Amino acid sequence: MIAASPLAVLEQALDWLELGESVALVTLVGIEGSASRSLGTQMAVTSTGRSIGSFSGGCIETAIVAEAQKMLEAGFGRTVRFGLGSPYIDVRLPCGGGIDLLFTPRPSPAVLREAIGRLQARQSSRLFVSAKEVGWSIPGFALDLFPPLRIVALGQGEDLSAFVRLAASFGAEIEAHSPQADLVEELRRQGHAARPLSHLNGLQELTGDPWTAFVFLFHDRNWEDALLPRALRQPALFCGAIGSLRTHEARLQRLRAAGCGEAALARLSGHIGLIPATRDPATLALSILAELADRYVQACASEPAVTRLAVAG
Repeated sequence: MIAASPLAVLEQALDWLELGESVALVTLVGIEGSASRSLGTQMAVTSTGRSIGSFSGGCIETAIVAEAQKMLEAGFGRTVRFGLGSPYIDVRLPCGGGIDLLFTPRPSPAVLREAIGRLQARQSSRLFVSAKEVGWSIPGFALDLFPPLRIVALGQGEDLSAFVRLAASFGAEIEAHSPQADLVEELRRQGHAARPLSHLNGLQELTGDPWTAFVFLFHDRNWEDALLPRALRQPALFCGAIGSLRTHEARLQRLRAAGCGEAALARLSGHIGLIPATRDPATLALSILAELADRYVQACASEPAVTRLAVAG
């Protein structure tokens, strides 16, 4: 993972708490002007100065850690303004804006454990955060939590392997399915979840949800024709297959002949990726992952928004 995800921040905070450390959860609850991060972004800080997460490119994190340590020692939290309008005149944001950070000392391990469990079970939830506590039905800042982007990649060759490695580095939950046994073994040795496809009907389980993307990276239409209809029956953030516009039109015709309805076919993307034309596996992987990341952000934004309520403290 190239940067801490919201789930990773909660998991690390819980790990530290269970090891007996004093931990403060810091939540971005207000923005004036521009800011590097969105509402709801979090850091976790220990009394010894360890931290995970960030609110800028590194210009205010040292001050945030020091503030969290003070509150842990005092035993109470509050909301602090950094940047524009802050009493800390020597701590400024490069963008010129101001952010309000809510410090919650010693959040409940039980609540964090439940929130993490819901995310790991692919369920979204709304957690409330105040200066005193975190909980499910308390006055405070409403924090909407979403499961991480999950990608089911099916295909062959270097297109598949490059995409799996890049998606894993990005932090997506990625699983690969391929008829190439040597490729499956290679991906497994690299620590990726990979499963062999032994025959056209050999995929036993194919499940989706609103935060899961199905990506088909086959150059063999037989595998596509067998597996695409199963993916299209699942709820999904995205379902798409590589190929030209001509290839995609031929694909649609075959799927129609196989009995796929127009509503299902309308969900299928062809010529996938944000870069109009790619000629190598690495650029193709980047192009597709960029589209999926954009779709994921849009899906989370379409859910009930993270809003600032009556922030205690």
